[in-house]
Amino acid sequence: MKNRAGEFKTNLTGELQYKSYFPRPLPPVPSLELDEETIKMLVNANRSIGILEGYSRQIPNIELFVSMYVRKEALLSSQIEGTQATLDDILDPNIEENTNQNVSDVINYIKASQFAMARLNDLPICNRLIKETHQILMQNVRGSEKNPGEFRNSQNWIGPAGSTLKDARYIPPNVEDMTIAMSDLEKFINEEDDLEPLIKAGLIHYQFETVHPFLDGNGRIGRLLIALYLIDKQIMSHETLYISYFLKRNRIEYYDRLTEVRAKGNYEQWIKFFLQAAYESAKDAIETMEKLIKLHEKNHGIIKGKGKSAKTVIKVFDYLERSPIIDIKKTSQELNLSFNAVSNAVNKLIELGILKQTENVRRSRVFAYEEYLGILRKDT
Repeated sequence: MKNRAGEFKTNLTGELQYKSYFPRPLPPVPSLELDEETIKMLVNANRSIGILEGYSRQIPNIELFVSMYVRKEALLSSQIEGTQATLDDILDPNIEENTNQNVSDVINYIKASQFAMARLNDLPICNRLIKETHQILMQNVRGSEKNPGEFRNSQNWIGPAGSTLKDARYIPPNVEDMTIAMSDLEKFINEEDDLEPLIKAGLIHYQFETVHPFLDGNGRIGRLLIALYLIDKQIMSHETLYISYFLKRNRIEYYDRLTEVRAKGNYEQWIKFFLQAAYESAKDAIETMEKLIKLHEKNHGIIKGKGKSAKTVIKVFDYLERSPIIDIKKTSQELNLSFNAVSNAVNKLIELGILKQTENVRRSRVFAYEEYLGILRKDT
């Protein structure tokens, strides 16, 4: 009985011989068997995403939530790849001066995500869009020497640092097979079929990670593809569903389940895991949104009660929801207000218990919207 997911192929001869994996095109043949448990999981995941979608249509400043959420996702997705950075690093008002390799990785992910979403207006999800997004992800960061924006033209492998083809944990398709597999995947993504979008998104992610078409950045692009596909299929209107935290938390199981598909053709167990990830991630996003809405209403109410002086304070407060760590000089430039006006508003916000001066000695005059940050920092 042939494995319906693919097979290992022998490359080269003698001492140099190794086996790479060649995945079969999607959808699986024979087709997926969804048992009762899977169908229930699918219904739950779709329902949670529906609730999340309803919420995101109600929030007046949804773009704001999305931009914060994209930053958080960029951070988590980059942390899976070993990037050492915190949310506070990413939100530093003086990020240009204080940037480092780790922060640049995350900033590039944010740019790549924004680029890909905008590019969907002109292109379907195709290899060209994937390559263009990869180019932005890898610009001037670690791995930028590894052909940004181009599929690889050499063999790659996955394993612990310092591993070789001999002791790799997994060897993706050789270059020729990779080219075929990416062409097949592009067709599958754009094919009209009766697969549920969430299930199809799970299959696309699995296949992309299995093909590993780039020399670096595959994990981040593969996770970004999930949100891209669901937005393209109008399951979501904004990037509010991200599964990186779930994958980070269950990293070993994640890799084991991908391996199980490659080894035994068992897509069904992977789909269950993926649906659980979608369900928990949607629930998590709903909770975060609820908390941020409550916090906004509470503090908006406190400021509004302060009468005439409230106008500038509200301007600065609105800015805080975009940039929860601020310094006075940059904020006054951004808002086109005088230094003194912003300084007075900041003092007022400190007095009201909304802003706190940060403890960081290096950045003595930096202020943080701590309650807001506390909600976003969860899990990072």
